[in-house]
Amino acid sequence: MRAKKSLGQNFLVDANYQRRIVDALRPEPEDEVVEVGPGRGALTRHLVGRVRRLLLVELDDSLVSELRARWGGQDGVEIVHGDVLRIDLPELVARPDALKVVGNIPYSITSPLLFRLLEPPRPAVVLVMVQREVGERLLADPGTAAYGALAVGVRSVADVERVLQVPRQAFRPVPRVDSTVVRITPHAPPRISEAEEDALRTLVRAAFQWRRKQLQKILREHPDLRLGRELVDRLGTETGLVLTDRPERLSPDELIRLSRAVAAARG
Repeated sequence: MRAKKSLGQNFLVDANYQRRIVDALRPEPEDEVVEVGPGRGALTRHLVGRVRRLLLVELDDSLVSELRARWGGQDGVEIVHGDVLRIDLPELVARPDALKVVGNIPYSITSPLLFRLLEPPRPAVVLVMVQREVGERLLADPGTAAYGALAVGVRSVADVERVLQVPRQAFRPVPRVDSTVVRITPHAPPRISEAEEDALRTLVRAAFQWRRKQLQKILREHPDLRLGRELVDRLGTETGLVLTDRPERLSPDELIRLSRAVAAARG
């Protein structure tokens, strides 16, 4: 079966990497697992029979037919034909907070899919293979070129760790870039409330849209913020943050602290 460029398909054919990824998920017999974009079953074949319930979410019509022919009658395996960005995964499982999610994520939907998966109620773990560049952005330190809204958005609600690198030669067709597998473990219990997440999202979006400007200027002049000069000066004193820095210098925890102060000042 030919891979479809329109869906960003590259099939993982190296059995060693298939097994290592599934083992990194740490599947247990009572687990519910969602596999995003199972494709031709590279990871599926190593998950079937190891977990109580396996949901395969696939958009491609031809691949869905192939999955149904191969595993449609398998006990504990369910095939969901649809767009994972539109499907309400928590509605499909018994315990959303215990769910494990695994998949090879196309570059074109990486950010929206990660944020979708990290909407409350969050799964217990998300193990995804992404392009190496995206992995570097997720793991980037403050002050580096790769650090930005993606790192802050994910790491404000979850811990992120690199699991392994997967070379491009492990795929067919061979992509132009290598891949990285990351484990994303949502904070349980959450460290910030949903209201604080909303406030942080507004601040981070504004800050990294104007990432070359100083924070004090962003706070005063960005259309989504527009705080007065006196208030901005007070925020610097209250938080102990250096607002003459650019936003990329602040860690996720520091940006959470700033967003809380902004919300409190606005009442």
